[in-house]
Amino acid sequence: MFKKVLLSEDIDTISQGVMSVMDALHIHHVEQAQYCDDAYLKIKKANLNEVPYDLLITDLSFKEDHRIQQLKSGDDLIKVIRNDYPDIKVIVYSIEDRAERVRHLLNDLKINGYVSKGRKGLRELEESIVAVNQGNKYVSPELDYRLKRKAPVEISSYDIEILQQLSLGNSQEEICNYLESKNIKPRSLSSLEKRLNVLREHFKAKNAIHLVTIAKDLGLI
Repeated sequence: MFKKVLLSEDIDTISQGVMSVMDALHIHHVEQAQYCDDAYLKIKKANLNEVPYDLLITDLSFKEDHRIQQLKSGDDLIKVIRNDYPDIKVIVYSIEDRAERVRHLLNDLKINGYVSKGRKGLRELEESIVAVNQGNKYVSPELDYRLKRKAPVEISSYDIEILQQLSLGNSQEEICNYLESKNIKPRSLSSLEKRLNVLREHFKAKNAIHLVTIAKDLGLI
């Protein structure tokens, strides 16, 4: 079982529930952080001291307050952790249940588990910790069922790239030039236009700005 765990969560009552799961699993070395910046610094320091965390459990949404944060969400935290410390296991424990966002976290950010906060949340969190410790992935059963249903449009890394470029205010021609510079295909203007039309229809976006807003809300970019 995991020996050293970091919990990144800003709601005390939820943290208490998670700690009860830790006790049930006899995980005694658990540290907490209420800010994503603090969580990252704890992970960085632990690695520098050669006593790294085995597991990070994090929420996605963190309420803003007087403290200015570089990492404002669990998504931001996971991105830097996956880049800097890819060996740590990551379980998301969140009320967010939109399939596209969860699929992005699983496929692109390579999280190890996703648990929906709810009536069965703590029980499923315990199951997820056991599963991830055994080298398996875990998704809350109800959400897992929805994820396995074939989506009308599968969001690919190509889609993420063009949405990211669109969010930067780049024109379609500039996006094509970017794709060519990165050797990403397809990169023709007609292919780009067709894909953006598919994405707008899929997300029911009125225009490009609306599409970018939806993508950001879903955590895709």
